[in-house]
Amino acid sequence: PMRYAWDMYPEYTRRMGRLARAITALVMHYVRLWDVLSTARVDYFIANSRFVAHRIWKYYRREATVIYPPVDTTYFMPEDRDEGYYLVVSRLTGYKRIDLAVAAFNHLGRPLRIIGDGPEFRPLQAMAGPNITFLGYQPRATVREHLARCRALIFPGVEDFGIVPVEAQAAGRPVIAYAAGGALETVVDGVTGLFFREQSPAALCATVEQLEQTTFDKQLIREHTRQFDAVFFAEQMQAFIAARVSERHGYVTTA
Repeated sequence: PMRYAWDMYPEYTRRMGRLARAITALVMHYVRLWDVLSTARVDYFIANSRFVAHRIWKYYRREATVIYPPVDTTYFMPEDRDEGYYLVVSRLTGYKRIDLAVAAFNHLGRPLRIIGDGPEFRPLQAMAGPNITFLGYQPRATVREHLARCRALIFPGVEDFGIVPVEAQAAGRPVIAYAAGGALETVVDGVTGLFFREQSPAALCATVEQLEQTTFDKQLIREHTRQFDAVFFAEQMQAFIAARVSERHGYVTTA
């Protein structure tokens, strides 16, 4: 289900003017009607997380099989070098809640690096203290280096799955994530990262301080990400398709 039409509609429209909100509300009413009607043409749903499978049931009343999306975990490797900074890698849009990270680290005074671009770049930069560095868009190789050398990844928003937290863990680094959405399925609290359970700067600050008193095993964190590797995704997709074809046509297919 389209997030901007359903569960995250308020987040996408909160900065609109009154007239824009009124027009959008009318348009979205018909978008939702069309969206629900179109599901009648769908034979099977595959969701990229249990979080999305629940949303499919909530809005469409249809069951979905969960197959996690492919992550190139082999591209990211742990390093012994820890440069002590915290890291955000994200598109800088409102619903990602990077403002929480900026506010929290303004208070903490710890070094924070933010990789990514988007409409919130300038407003976030304006509210940030000198301990926060905005790197803008960076190529994949640079992201890999920063993930391998950070203290931890900060993930303050709600995502359907969230590829970046898995990439950070593949690099052996813990994740501090808001306890909602796909992060609940990719981060193991106290083992591969820590959750904060209220979307507030205070809650995030407390969790950063907790992380600094917690010991993590890089290899254990990395091992956890194997279940999200692209190889497993391909196997699960092939098995799902073969099973559905067999059900429909009464014969067994092979990949």
